[in-house]
Amino acid sequence: MAANLRTSNMYYHFLLAFQFLVLLQTRSVSCYQYKVGDLDAWGIPTSAKPLVYTQWSKYHTFKIGDSLLFLYPPSQDSVIQVTEQSYNNCNIKDPILYMNNGNSLFNITKYGEFYFTSGEQGHCEKKQKLHISVLFGNGSSADSPSSGPSALPEISPSYPTVFGTMPQPPSSSPPPSFPVFMAAVALFAVSAMVGGIM
Repeated sequence: MAANLRTSNMYYHFLLAFQFLVLLQTRSVSCYQYKVGDLDAWGIPTSAKPLVYTQWSKYHTFKIGDSLLFLYPPSQDSVIQVTEQSYNNCNIKDPILYMNNGNSLFNITKYGEFYFTSGEQGHCEKKQKLHISVLFGNGSSADSPSSGPSALPEISPSYPTVFGTMPQPPSSSPPPSFPVFMAAVALFAVSAMVGGIM
């Protein structure tokens, strides 16, 4: 009987440890693909929604591993990633990245500010542009530039199609959030109580 009790106890502890590991893994792989503009495809904003992309970016919180999906007719439009200065001036010459397949995916691989506009002449001036911020947990961006033109942030590598390698995780992961820590403590406490009773 003691052998059966020990085997049952070991099985229970193994199950709790496995559930804890699954809980931690679930936290680290929750990446999302956001369709830019949600129901509105990538295009010149309508008069009913002139600030659709400004409002859209304010209602989303982006993190490393997420991606932006730009949908548009490839014969009529494109997407370019530009610097902050080019974004503000609607300068579409010399983009950082050019995507024109109508189903363009931008993978977020680092913290910072990212600027996009249409690659078609005149579209940026009509507010077809998007600015997103990918912030650390404390609300600051890693690459916020100091003053001067030479202090522009490093630009994230991106992948214009859904195929290719996955972005690498950040070199130092943030500490587990409080709810994950409390779940771990609760699981340990329950395990110790059940183990002590059996």
